[in-house]
Amino acid sequence: MEHLEHKKKVMIMIAIMSAMLFAALNQTIVGTALPRIISEIGGMDYYSWVFTIFMLTSSVTAILVGKLSDMYGRKPFILLGIGVFMVGSFLNGLSGSIFQLILFRGIQGFGAGMIMSTAFTAVGDLFPPRERGKWQGLMSSVFGLASVFGPTLGGWIVDNANWHWVFWVFLPVGFIAFGMIYKMFPSQTAKTGQKVDYLGSIMLTLTIIPLLLAFTWGGNDYDWLSVQILSLLGGAVIALILFIVTEKNASNPVLPLGLFKNRIFTLSNMIGFILGAGMFGAIMYMPFFIQGVMGTSATKSGIVMMPMTLSMVLASAIGGQIITKTGRYKFLALIGLFVMSSGMVLLSFMDTDTTNARALINIIIVGTGLGLSFPVFTLTVQNAVAHQFLGVATAATQLFRQIGGTIGVAIMGTVMNQSMANMMSEQMGAVKKSPVLSNPDAAKGLEKLQDPQLIMNADKLKEIEKTLPPELSGVFDTIITGVREALSYALTNVFLIGAIILFVGFLLTFFIKEIPLRMSNKEETEPHKAVNELQKS
Repeated sequence: MEHLEHKKKVMIMIAIMSAMLFAALNQTIVGTALPRIISEIGGMDYYSWVFTIFMLTSSVTAILVGKLSDMYGRKPFILLGIGVFMVGSFLNGLSGSIFQLILFRGIQGFGAGMIMSTAFTAVGDLFPPRERGKWQGLMSSVFGLASVFGPTLGGWIVDNANWHWVFWVFLPVGFIAFGMIYKMFPSQTAKTGQKVDYLGSIMLTLTIIPLLLAFTWGGNDYDWLSVQILSLLGGAVIALILFIVTEKNASNPVLPLGLFKNRIFTLSNMIGFILGAGMFGAIMYMPFFIQGVMGTSATKSGIVMMPMTLSMVLASAIGGQIITKTGRYKFLALIGLFVMSSGMVLLSFMDTDTTNARALINIIIVGTGLGLSFPVFTLTVQNAVAHQFLGVATAATQLFRQIGGTIGVAIMGTVMNQSMANMMSEQMGAVKKSPVLSNPDAAKGLEKLQDPQLIMNADKLKEIEKTLPPELSGVFDTIITGVREALSYALTNVFLIGAIILFVGFLLTFFIKEIPLRMSNKEETEPHKAVNELQKS
């Protein structure tokens, strides 16, 4: 598709980015709307599954479709992905129970996996590596924009209209994207004589799902050493071994193990894994600090977090332009990872006296570093593999990022909970000796205040304070201060671990050999000469 005129390529990219925006907005809009949805259809006990099922189905689909798109072309899968996603979105709006919502979110995930996998790969079909930088940057910006506008719009819809429109409002964008891609995206000739690796696909699926579930549930729903978590991890390890054996004997493996002999491919995915952990760690736990430690409202917290996303969008777009103009990318990755890890260090120095302005500056630094480094490692992988592996290699980068984010958040969550428990034990020692707490009812009421999630709800705290007798007001203030300090201490450890993980990624980047970005895809019909040399060494 490199031969297409530039104007048509731009129109195709607009259609692809519209499809990505459609999927990304439908993912981010649900977060703020879900509490209201649950209040109407019920099912609070299954709340987390609305997100978990989407993550599982989209992750598995992305890697499997990556290989299939190499065999049959991108167009059928991106069209199928948009179609499936639209069906899932429409059905979600009709959900009458939590189980229907979970089922239809799973359908959405299948569509999202197809869209994300083929969209980033399509850039490689349309443009040579030297021109991909600016487009990869723009496509990464789509996710940033979705995370800015999605939650705000979701909250507005549930406050001012029927919650069903959360899932239906963007359906026209899906129809437009589908029509544009159907009309303009060139069809590719399917490769004949290649068998689909069904057994390998099953083994890969049986590896990914238990692994993601184990790190999603571990430390939250079940203890890390529980039978459930150990069984999931054990099952993932067994499936991985069977997957490796299967792929070694497969004539057309779903994930060719030979790709991991490519040093650039392997290192880039390791760093992508680290980036995923750092990115999701910052996004997940920074709101805890803003709301729980600083006492900022949820609405203002969203405003404070918004500059991080906008700085990421801006840095991603600028970084992509620099790559296209200079043909250099390694220095941007190094700068980005160093800036991001430095930002996480600054986050670790924040405490209960931190102002909104200081928090704002720190998260802008994190967002800038993320924006500079995030698009680079998809480009390094695409530039280092033969065109026949473009789809599966690109999908692998997304999978490693997703797994990194899931594992990173799980580890950081465990660190936060353990640190919080230790500090709370010390903080509450003196409070428990107060004679006021000899009253069982008073002791029971104040015990509830030790829940860190409660201090993130200022309205709920005021309600509890009003129900307490005047003599407990001093103890109330002491406990709230102690919980805030304990949460601050715990998050300090979380951000510091995130900084260390990202610095490891910074060091690993030095070992990536920067090979020239090719000026034409025609050179990709055979593996890059420099990559061959790397594989031989």
